[in-house]
Amino acid sequence: MKRNLSLYIHIPFCVQKCLYCDFLSFDDTLYAKQLQYMDALRTELKLYQPYADRYSVKTIFIGGGTPSTMDESLIEALLTQIRSVFRVDRFAEITIEANPGTLKYTDLLAYQSYGINRLSIGLQSADDELLKMLGRIHNFDQFVAGFTSARRAGFRNINVDVMSGIPGQDMHSYVDTLTRVMEYRPEHISAYSLQVEEGTKLAEDEYLLGMLPEEEVDRRMYAMTKKILRTNGYERYEFSNYAQPGFECRHNLVYWTGGEYIGFGLGAASLFKGERFSNLRDLDQYLELMGEVAKLMTPEMDLLQLYDAATVKLRCDNTAMYVDRRMEEYMFLGLRMIRGVSRTEFKEKFNKEMFDVYGPVINKYVDDGFLKLEEDRVALTDAGIDISNIILSEFLLDH
Repeated sequence: MKRNLSLYIHIPFCVQKCLYCDFLSFDDTLYAKQLQYMDALRTELKLYQPYADRYSVKTIFIGGGTPSTMDESLIEALLTQIRSVFRVDRFAEITIEANPGTLKYTDLLAYQSYGINRLSIGLQSADDELLKMLGRIHNFDQFVAGFTSARRAGFRNINVDVMSGIPGQDMHSYVDTLTRVMEYRPEHISAYSLQVEEGTKLAEDEYLLGMLPEEEVDRRMYAMTKKILRTNGYERYEFSNYAQPGFECRHNLVYWTGGEYIGFGLGAASLFKGERFSNLRDLDQYLELMGEVAKLMTPEMDLLQLYDAATVKLRCDNTAMYVDRRMEEYMFLGLRMIRGVSRTEFKEKFNKEMFDVYGPVINKYVDDGFLKLEEDRVALTDAGIDISNIILSEFLLDH
């Protein structure tokens, strides 16, 4: 029986890097560079040929960066390569991320024809002034045009990203964003609170930092998100993710439930064959290595031997997932979900009772009202979500 597998494909190119972005991405839309990178991706995919027959791919997520900056023919070639290496389930969820400023109706039609059935649009705010301040390349009207084009092209599963805690944002402008987004009834809404990350342009801008909403205001925005979205038919199933029934992001659920996935491309992370690892983060090094590997991919070459040799150079870190570490991840990723974690599933995965490992921690926070027990499941309460960083850290085991 084939095991389930998810694939993440990292496209690091953007038209313009946003002020708050700390993702591994570049302001580079040169076609020659994109073509070279996509060739490298296809080479990396081929490396996994010796293992591919053991798996059935259930989800694919093409993220970035901004994948919608790419010529659609490159996306087609990428998916063709994926299907030539892996068995992709006929009902697989296949997502591509898009910026409203780069969405074209012809590309959307092409995506549909390639089997892409889920679109994730990064809006962030309906306030054009806030978008401009963040360094976004689009306005709200472009979002509306792109969303409408996606519906016309046949997309029936669309996510929209929105953001709270933006410099200069108040409760009125944030609620206005949620309200205007819901008019278009996307199936999924990701509502994140802005995090100021070290090394970003935002972190170095004292003026904008001084405009950040107070922590209490940001907390009220977070609480308002749940109230407004639930009233309009969206259930929160993870700290920052809301969906209409049946439209939870299947790919992200793999991350939160400890499923196997392989990340392809620059800096992409994987959890595969009991190991967690990430790829090189230097673009030139990645392109050079994949170029060397491509030259060695002759019919006579043993692909398994090439995989072993190439991945040693490709991976910038490699952590064996011992049972204690797997239990830790099961708890502090699984508890991000509103439904929490299953005691039965824990026993099946680790051959241990959850309360034998974590009983004191669970009982402590149940007594304090921050965790709750519901039949087979352990989950954070609303109060627990508010201090989740503290609680989740206590599920790290003393090695």
